[in-house]
Amino acid sequence: MSYELKQDDIFSFAAAQGAETRRKGSELVFHYCPYCQGGQHRDRETFSIHLEKGVFNCLRSSCGRQGHFVELCRDFNFPLAQEQTRSWRQLPQPVQAPPMRESSLSYLASRGISQETAERYGVTARKDNPNILCFPFFDLQKRLVSIKYRNMRFRPGVDKNKEWFERDTQPILFGLQGWNGKFDQCVITEGQLDSLSLSEAGIENAFSVPNGCQGFTWLPQISEWLNQFQRITIFGDWENGRMTLLEPLLRRLKAPIRGVRPQDYLQEKDANDILRKYGPEALRKAVANAEAPQIERVRDLATVQSVDLNDLEKMKTGFPEIDQATGGLIMGQVTLISGERGQGKSTFLSQIIANALNQQDDQGNPYPIFVYSGELQDYLFKGWLDFQLAGMRHVSIVENEYDEKVAQMDKDAAAKINEWYRGRIWLYDDSLLPEEGADACAILLQTVEKVIRQYGCRLIALDNLMTAMDGANTQAELNMGQSAFVGKLKRIAMKYNVCILLVAHPRKSCSGLQVNRSLGNDDISGSGDITNKVDVVLTCGRDPEKKDAVRVQILKNRLFGRLRMGDNAISMVYSPYTRRIVSPNLPPVTYGWEKEAKAEQIGWPVGEWELVQLSEAELPF
Repeated sequence: MSYELKQDDIFSFAAAQGAETRRKGSELVFHYCPYCQGGQHRDRETFSIHLEKGVFNCLRSSCGRQGHFVELCRDFNFPLAQEQTRSWRQLPQPVQAPPMRESSLSYLASRGISQETAERYGVTARKDNPNILCFPFFDLQKRLVSIKYRNMRFRPGVDKNKEWFERDTQPILFGLQGWNGKFDQCVITEGQLDSLSLSEAGIENAFSVPNGCQGFTWLPQISEWLNQFQRITIFGDWENGRMTLLEPLLRRLKAPIRGVRPQDYLQEKDANDILRKYGPEALRKAVANAEAPQIERVRDLATVQSVDLNDLEKMKTGFPEIDQATGGLIMGQVTLISGERGQGKSTFLSQIIANALNQQDDQGNPYPIFVYSGELQDYLFKGWLDFQLAGMRHVSIVENEYDEKVAQMDKDAAAKINEWYRGRIWLYDDSLLPEEGADACAILLQTVEKVIRQYGCRLIALDNLMTAMDGANTQAELNMGQSAFVGKLKRIAMKYNVCILLVAHPRKSCSGLQVNRSLGNDDISGSGDITNKVDVVLTCGRDPEKKDAVRVQILKNRLFGRLRMGDNAISMVYSPYTRRIVSPNLPPVTYGWEKEAKAEQIGWPVGEWELVQLSEAELPF
């Protein structure tokens, strides 16, 4: 009867393989190809089955398996719907142990298997053809349920098959008749000769899967029994840098699983090769040393190095009140800066960048910095930062054509500043527009990773979140996109041990909020996930009660927990001529571009405090 494709069969096949899958249009994509398992480099999502046509294909060139679903089921011994209700053919039960034949004993001896072991498991040669080895398979009631044949003189390209089973017989583990009745431990191998090798070494409860590492039709009728063992050791073949059987059985069995360590294979492929070259003691050590496999993304807490939080690598923000509460800009963390439009977020961010330029790591190296400024053109960002680095000693107050006082930087100072930070601060070039339909957010994240790897950037400053998310069509899409973006930033911070500063606007409904109350975590634009995913949340805004004053709140402080909110907010002062935001409690400061500068000082230049006190200008944020 011709097979009619059913999607349920495809999903059932995936479940039987214990495969992780995802549906992509009309295809079911597998996490790993069932044939090659991703190869040595563990390539993912190279294999798929078309749910309507039934064709499958692996995109890895070294594998390249393709065909129809029916062929896939054949290769993995998966019974299709009309086959699943069939009954197995009953074999005649032996009255006595089969006689040992010289051809089988000679062959097994060449593989390190003694006559005693062969007799215990009933392995012999066929009486009608002494070149065909017979492996009898018994169930737990010690009934003969299948026989596997092996051509001991197989000639590739000449003989049709090297191994085959008695037709229509039940698949089951080999060696069950040797079970000692205890559930302390069993060992599962890929081949019958491997399980015999373990038995030869005195290891009890050594079983073998019937048909290699791909077929698992034997498992349903015996899984409940296997799951009673206190531990199951997998001793598969070592191929392409990994052990066969281990991952498939980890997905399918509930009992604790251990795997033989790679080093205990002694550069050999399987248990039989180890026995022949290194003897039974090597097998006993391999089983005794077997370890629970490392679960991806899980580690033993005892392997985590203890760290004094105060000793974590960090940069200073340059504001003592913030640094005292948060510890500074700690590597591996993401700090979110929020505040209403025109209230100083970008200036505050730029001031932190200026202060970071004045610092060095423990080896005396400056911190390279990457900046994305989505709201300011490159020359505007540069000019703003340059004024902050110059300070009042290098800024003149002149009158423009409208008789207004404006600041003008000394050209010689500007040139020195430019050379001072050359090769230390990198700016995202948004003049190169992405191609139509390109994911600008993904491009930005890729760029962040590239500048970290190639330029060694340790501080990443992104201004701001909204300008990075220009592809969303709805508020829901925007919220999801922002949440995913911040999550990826956090992973980058942890992966490369860098500081990330991210500017985000408050919600539109919070306009004018600073007059009535302070901004909170829930007021920040986007989904609530954003503030949950970052480590520190700061808000920056104008103080309505003080001229040229700025208030900074610490709304979240994951590492140390110290907050500064409401009446306890941090007060700072803004200079409209140098664009600096500083703490009024700090001594005068100059930056490292001046020959006489002291790099560790961060604070007010001489005389600027008096100028700010006299200024009548509004905050030009």
